[in-house]
Amino acid sequence: MKRSTRRLFVQHGAALAGAAALTLLQAPQAAAQTPYPKVRPITIVVPHAPGGAVDGVARTLAERLASELGQSVIVENRAGASGMIGAASVARTDADGYTLYFNASIHSINPLLYKSTIKYDAVKDFTAIGMVAQGALIFSVNPQVPANTVQELVSVVKAAPDKFSFVTSGYGSAGHLGVAQFLYETGLSKSGIPIVLYKGAAPALQDLIGGQVHAMMDPFLSSLPHVKAGKLRALAVTGAERSPLLPDVPTMREAGLKDFEFYSWYGLWAPAKLPAPILKTLEAATAKAAQDPALKTKLNGLGFDVAYRNAADFDKFIASEMTKYQAIIEKANIKIE
Repeated sequence: MKRSTRRLFVQHGAALAGAAALTLLQAPQAAAQTPYPKVRPITIVVPHAPGGAVDGVARTLAERLASELGQSVIVENRAGASGMIGAASVARTDADGYTLYFNASIHSINPLLYKSTIKYDAVKDFTAIGMVAQGALIFSVNPQVPANTVQELVSVVKAAPDKFSFVTSGYGSAGHLGVAQFLYETGLSKSGIPIVLYKGAAPALQDLIGGQVHAMMDPFLSSLPHVKAGKLRALAVTGAERSPLLPDVPTMREAGLKDFEFYSWYGLWAPAKLPAPILKTLEAATAKAAQDPALKTKLNGLGFDVAYRNAADFDKFIASEMTKYQAIIEKANIKIE
């Protein structure tokens, strides 16, 4: 190779290398300048197993958010430890808007129960984006239980407390606190009625249907099919009004517990210190999704109502709910065994 040709080749190679290096340097800057959320798909972490109430609401919301944001939204289940494994993983994630977190009211209950072991701050380590939905619970019993009303159930359990047990799908869940409040308000807690704790609605309902346990409060999504099939008997619903899905079933207030009203609620968070422009984008998309008639229809069919709150109102709501939950935990003397 002639010297002039070799020199030209070297100079050309150096120019290519310089251009490649410049491209690599510019790539992060270009990504940073790309409007959110166009860089990559968004992941919503659900800290519970697929098929439950939280998962059902999250997937319904994800469909609408994808449409509003013009970006794919993926639901990823990271179950375990009453939702705390998934929550902890999100709390350690970069606050860039590409990893979000969806959970139910148990997110605000866990820090009240696991004060010494929880690995994150349920308020300070997250940015509230919005509350999306709420749902009353079905209070149901195994059909072999000789009670057709709440008051009849109280009577038969008081007469033979050693023959009955209540069940919950998870420690600290809305169903757990709802049952604990019921036992306290009816005086049944003094009889030492056990609350059997399960890891998930499916095994809890299986044993309730099988008669190993006798009564449960649980979201419509998982319990309603069994009520419709006659495998469970619904005694009451825990909302302020009767459900159109079970119009003949009274509320707990109608059943004689005048102050009893309990819901499981569902919301969306991001890691703490989410940049304000990204929060504004996600908050607006969530608000539009909540206003979508198709989302309302789908959630209603699953036993939930749209109950949207913006970021600021959601923060205030969480604080008030934690105060309510703390009172129930103290009155019912709920402790980690």
